[in-house]
Amino acid sequence: MNIRHLVPAVIIATVIGAAPIQAEPSKSEQVKTWTVAQWKTARAAFVKDKEKWAACRSQNKEKHLRGKASWSFLYGCMTS
Repeated sequence: MNIRHLVPAVIIATVIGAAPIQAEPSKSEQVKTWTVAQWKTARAAFVKDKEKWAACRSQNKEKHLRGKASWSFLYGCMTS
């Protein structure tokens, strides 16, 4: 094998090997991409545990979270 062919091959192998591995987002992060229907289904299940739901909503209110950031926090709170 010619050295002119070997050097680019080594460089390519190094770049591919050094590429950062993408970790899969946590479930709480995935909740931010849910549809309203998906959130309503999860919320219906969470509401059954009235005490925990009230505590999580209270914490959410203290943090002044809104929208999908709120969904993510509430999901994490309820599943922890």
